[in-house]
Amino acid sequence: MGGTGTGGTRIAGPGKWRPTRRRASRAGRPPEGAVAAAGTLRPRRRRLGVRRDPHPRPRDRRGGSGGGDMAKYLAQIILVGAQVVGRAFMRALRQEFAASQAAADARGRAERPQSAAASRIIGISLQEAQQILNVSSLNPEEIQKNYDHLFKVNDKSVGGSFYLQSKVVRAKERLDEELRIQAKGDKEKGRKAET
Repeated sequence: MGGTGTGGTRIAGPGKWRPTRRRASRAGRPPEGAVAAAGTLRPRRRRLGVRRDPHPRPRDRRGGSGGGDMAKYLAQIILVGAQVVGRAFMRALRQEFAASQAAADARGRAERPQSAAASRIIGISLQEAQQILNVSSLNPEEIQKNYDHLFKVNDKSVGGSFYLQSKVVRAKERLDEELRIQAKGDKEKGRKAET
């Protein structure tokens, strides 16, 4: 590029001037911001012995190199973390399933097989039904009396809860089923005793 009349050479962009003198020390330089006299600025020469790579590696758009490596490591960390969490979740799920199976088996062993089947069908155990209707023994008159009272108290028209009313109905159904199972068992025992 040619000179502009100030004695120096303009290099690659507006306002970029480079001095031609070699800098021996800081003491010989003019103070920062001072305007150099005409003819004291010349273009900087290229250093000898330093070769540039004819095929430079493309840089990342963000200005740094190695950004792709960092993204790869971050993806690997996320993947490994997801695997660890997934394994822990599956292990907890298996343990919970095994615990619920063990509880169901224990509840089934505590009740008679027919009673356990009735609990599974209706969805309420015998003990829970007795607690809901507040009965300690399977007395049909006491069950009916408590059922009528709780059903009326939890009626929606008098400000009760439909949910609680449905629980009362399910408890009554479960206790009625248990009474039917006991009556059937008593008949079978009576037949065996006769023969």
